[in-house]
Amino acid sequence: MFKLLQRWCRLSIWVVVLMMMAGFDSHAASVIELDADRQYDYARHCYSTGDFFRSVQEFERFVYFFPEDGRVEQARYQIGMSYFNGNRFRDAIKAFEELIRTFENTDLSIRSYVMLGRCHELLHDPGQAVIVLQNLLALFENPIVRDEAHYRIGWIYLQTGDWEKARRHFDLISPAAADTYRLKRLSSELGKSSQIKQKNPHLAGVLSVIPGAGFAYCERYYDAITAFLLNAGLIFAAFEAFDDENYGLGGVISFVELGFYGGNIYGAVSSAHKYNQAQDRRFIETIKETAGITLGAVPGSRNVAISFNCRF
Repeated sequence: MFKLLQRWCRLSIWVVVLMMMAGFDSHAASVIELDADRQYDYARHCYSTGDFFRSVQEFERFVYFFPEDGRVEQARYQIGMSYFNGNRFRDAIKAFEELIRTFENTDLSIRSYVMLGRCHELLHDPGQAVIVLQNLLALFENPIVRDEAHYRIGWIYLQTGDWEKARRHFDLISPAAADTYRLKRLSSELGKSSQIKQKNPHLAGVLSVIPGAGFAYCERYYDAITAFLLNAGLIFAAFEAFDDENYGLGGVISFVELGFYGGNIYGAVSSAHKYNQAQDRRFIETIKETAGITLGAVPGSRNVAISFNCRF
């Protein structure tokens, strides 16, 4: 009986071992070998479907496992574009800067400079965007690259209301690219900057000596009436209090009135600045509608492949 039990145990052990080996073989057979083409295609698929977070992961996986593949530079650029399209501009900046350090004087490094400028613009840092594009001008003599950099810098200055610097950079674009960038129409619209209706903040403040007059000058008539009635009412109330020899109440009302009176002056000056900013924005939007173009290299050029689009 004991020997029979031993044989049964040995047989059971062998059965378990054989089952485990069969399971391992089955699992090993199901392992998918990582392939460069399929990995790259899957990363591109994620990008094309708008899954930018996964796109970053898959392109990074491609770069890690296939560092010698000829598509590594393109993969790094797509990582930056994935961050950019996912509105993660600071991460995009790091990705583009890494590409520029790793790959010098290539088409994609040129694109990365321009995209760095776009990232800084969208982070509301136009000064740094201009610095990046100025670096691009200093590094590359290719006229197509320089034309694009001048055009981009011109738009940055235009959108910040510096019409003269914008015009200066548009004028530096080569005549060969004038039609591509529609410079004639752009210059014509930009020439109308002197016609922008503006309000003088200092004059608005001076006029506010009469409560509400500064607001009326800035065409904020409802605020003008409100300021006039409020200040007039408080002045009248203070006068009545002093006339009744109620000096405490008159002092309190006078103190409150001084605050409203000062606010009336400050509000008028602020309104003049806001009016001017609104006029500038309206002017810029008009230029965008009438002279906006697709930002890119000259069609058909084989010198530099800058093919992305940038509508304003």
